Amino acid sequence: MRITALSGFGVKGPACFLIEIEDRRFILDLGAGPDLGLKPNLENVGRVDAVLLSHAHPDHVGALDLLAQLGHPPVYATALVHHFAQTDRFGTALPLDIGGTTDIEGVEVMTGRAGHAPGGIWMRIGGADGVLYTGDFCNEGLLFRPDPMPPAALVIADASYGTYDAPLSDAENELAVVAEKGPVLFPVPAGGRGLEMALVFDAMGHRVGLCPAHFDVARAILETSEGLPDEDARSLANLMARVEQLQHYEAPDGIMIAAKPNANDGLAGQLLERWAGRNDWNIVFTGHLARSTPARTLVDCGRARFVRWNVHPRLRDLIALVEHVKPHAILPAFLSSDELPRLAEYLPVPAMGPILGDVTKLQSKIQMAVVSLG
Repeated sequence: MRITALSGFGVKGPACFLIEIEDRRFILDLGAGPDLGLKPNLENVGRVDAVLLSHAHPDHVGALDLLAQLGHPPVYATALVHHFAQTDRFGTALPLDIGGTTDIEGVEVMTGRAGHAPGGIWMRIGGADGVLYTGDFCNEGLLFRPDPMPPAALVIADASYGTYDAPLSDAENELAVVAEKGPVLFPVPAGGRGLEMALVFDAMGHRVGLCPAHFDVARAILETSEGLPDEDARSLANLMARVEQLQHYEAPDGIMIAAKPNANDGLAGQLLERWAGRNDWNIVFTGHLARSTPARTLVDCGRARFVRWNVHPRLRDLIALVEHVKPHAILPAFLSSDELPRLAEYLPVPAMGPILGDVTKLQSKIQMAVVSLG
């Protein structure tokens, strides 16, 4: 078994991992971003047997236009991920269960909900002696709740937050104070935290508006059997019946949640023009601030604030993951190389041991980590 991080190790970059197992070659995610223009380098990768997608955010699916470089392999994903990523535009789209076991090219692939995004999954390839890829995961979701992850020999883990360990409730409390002071614009991804944020602010008694993209996502979730458990589906349906649908000409009022997350496009970008010049209207970004976007510019100059709304694992979640899965090694993904040694101080030994040798390579600008087991 051999794992090659084509992208996503030692840097906050697009997800793309090559697994070679049982004479099969799979790509896990094929993303672009989160900073503009970043795509994996697929030179010399050669043909692969399949591409498996964890969820539909651009940094995990945004480079599907590069499939030709991999020999036009079929793309496996859950129904919602296929829908949001429009995978059929790029080639053959085949199903993955939201939770279950699938045979792909003779290799067992087990899946479960990852708690990060609609239709998002973790996947274990090759059984208990194989690889667990967490995708992006979160244990604090209000709508997208995770399934327990199974044992595996190696884990490719979402470590986006490094040693950050504050609970989501800290952000909720801080934003509750902000919301009492006047209208708040939250630029967020429609297929991410926006619907859960709407649930929280609606429960606080605030007037909540969502952009049309959020309504489209909610409709897709409610129309598919894999979307949400019954109780959560009822909560979402009730919410969507109460909130208002925002328009580009909307006057600032209450809690306004709109795509896209860096406000460089979508309704958030249109609304931003009206909001940016006023000190009594709050603009709050809650996720990665991509370079050369309004989000980064406004936060850097003090005209907007950043408050992290947890959608990735905290340190305690990574520790619990290692203790539960008991891998021989863990490859922490989406974390800068200079933060990896600090994370290693907290994770149970020897899980980080085989990986740390690659930190020096990364600091020498060799952007590839290779781990071999067995």
